[in-house]
Amino acid sequence: MGHGKETPRQKLIGMMYLVLMAMLALNVSNEVLNAFSVLDNGLHKTIETLEGTNTQLIADFEAQYEMNPGKVGVWKDKALEVAEKGEALYDFIEAKKKEILESAGEDLSVVYDEHGILNVAAIGAKDKTDAPAFIMVGDNNDKEGKKLRLMMEDFRNHLVGNVLTAEDAESVRTSIESGLDTEVHGHGDKAASGTELHSWESTHFEHLPMAGVITILTGLQINVQNATAEALKYLYGQIDAGSFKFNRLDATVIPNSNYIIKGNEYNAQVFLAASDTTASPVIYVTSNPRPYDSVRAEDGISWAYSKREDITYEELEVEPGSGKGIYRVPGSALGEKTWGGLIELTGPSGSKIVKPFRQKYLVAEGSVTVAPTKMNVFYLGVDNPVEVSVAGVRPEQIEIELTNARHIMKDNTYIIRPIRPGNAFVVVYAKIDGQRREMGRKEFRVKTVPSPVAMVNEQKGGAINQNVLAAQIGVVAEMENFDFDLKFTITEFTVSAVVQGFVREYTSKSNRFTQEQKNLIKNLSRGNNVYIQDIKAVGPDGSTRPLSTINFRLN
Repeated sequence: MGHGKETPRQKLIGMMYLVLMAMLALNVSNEVLNAFSVLDNGLHKTIETLEGTNTQLIADFEAQYEMNPGKVGVWKDKALEVAEKGEALYDFIEAKKKEILESAGEDLSVVYDEHGILNVAAIGAKDKTDAPAFIMVGDNNDKEGKKLRLMMEDFRNHLVGNVLTAEDAESVRTSIESGLDTEVHGHGDKAASGTELHSWESTHFEHLPMAGVITILTGLQINVQNATAEALKYLYGQIDAGSFKFNRLDATVIPNSNYIIKGNEYNAQVFLAASDTTASPVIYVTSNPRPYDSVRAEDGISWAYSKREDITYEELEVEPGSGKGIYRVPGSALGEKTWGGLIELTGPSGSKIVKPFRQKYLVAEGSVTVAPTKMNVFYLGVDNPVEVSVAGVRPEQIEIELTNARHIMKDNTYIIRPIRPGNAFVVVYAKIDGQRREMGRKEFRVKTVPSPVAMVNEQKGGAINQNVLAAQIGVVAEMENFDFDLKFTITEFTVSAVVQGFVREYTSKSNRFTQEQKNLIKNLSRGNNVYIQDIKAVGPDGSTRPLSTINFRLN
């Protein structure tokens, strides 16, 4: 049987076997026999690691099954079968160890520790060769070694023929075939002398000291555990192998209606919609109220959907990279409209996935909407952007008139510039059938822009390092909790402090610290207070605003 690429663990096990066989080829001294206990202990460490891996994998299957029994069930059942067969083979090998030891007169309570782990160093008849040969080979090669070989071949054939059958499992198959190989390698059909080759059983268990045979059996247990682990890992990976690999999540909202009458309830489904931007679906739509056929699927639980033969469908153009199609239809008649269809997508396994959809919308008479995009008020001295729309009317057919304000059009948005505090009215007109009709009006409050906050080093006061304060360029005016991008400029401020019982103050006629102000700050001591006061700022409307004092304590 051919050998494929070996895993690092298999290479390590192979090296241990080379060491073992080299030791067996030497004169079997007590030192050599005692060395087998060291080698066997190392192999048991590997067994503990593999047992932990397999136990965790089975636990992972159980956890996935709890979350999605329908999806995980078939893979969990295969995994449990693999684990059961592997455990049975492992236990058979362990039983053969005990049988060999008992045949040689060993006391199992002595050679096995309290954890049930065999200690090769405790074996009294390490150099005996008759007991292993008697139990495992016999006179006609018909004893337990043959049973073990057949069980290993059965386990290997089950994994390769029943579990790892997919094309993507080739590397795992090759690895398991190598690890559970029961052929005798290294010669042709006959040895150089012309005699028949030794059997696998004879090679592993005949004319070998008991310490070496026990270690060989431990190595076989490792091969069984390793094959089990590789098969379980592959099966676990198959849970999602046939699932869609989504690489995009979009927040999606589906309302019960896009048109709600006053007094009625609005509700909507809000969820994350997953999509694969690398795979484009085929979308069929129709305006028929019954846009698809549905029949009960073979499992008796789910439904299968298909296009109806008696209606015509439109195939939507799908936007590349998004998987989304845009459905457009003119609202030519009033009333509730129903439309829907089917989305077809080829799944990872090659099967076609068909999902239905159906939606409703309402075509109603035009209504007016005037919505400020920033706030529900207009502010003096700034550009207030407002979007105006009328249902069923194109933007170029809409006009507005205002009281106490002027407006201009910029990038399909109205820029409102109020004149004085108070109220302003927005009146909306639409050109329909060649006539100019008033569609509605709305009243807005006109307010002055709130004053900014004076800051230095992004602080409004409090403790500050003296060197940090001295390094600042000047005072800035910041708009807090205000949605407009509005700039105020500091035009004047005074810095004052108490020096040796006297108040010293210096004034700047700009937004920058003067040299005198900087020198004052540098010559103060830790714990002194510095006051920045009489701060004035000019806004975009040209008005001058007095701002609050900044009080710093140097540290």
